Amino acid sequence: MKLKNFVKMHRARLDMTQEELAKAVGVSRQTIHAIERGKAEPSVTLALKLARLFELKVDELFELKDG
Repeated sequence: MKLKNFVKMHRARLDMTQEELAKAVGVSRQTIHAIERGKAEPSVTLALKLARLFELKVDELFELKDG
């Protein structure tokens, strides 16, 4: 299964840069970049922090896809 995410869309909705988002959740800009590109999966803690920041449920921000 593949983890699909909507981080970039919600970051843009809040008009935030990757750097601003990274600072807000306590990670590097490279981590945000890798998550947005689907090259890395966030820890549970980071997924919860992102969802809280975007005022979403985790399953609204991340979705499991077959294949």
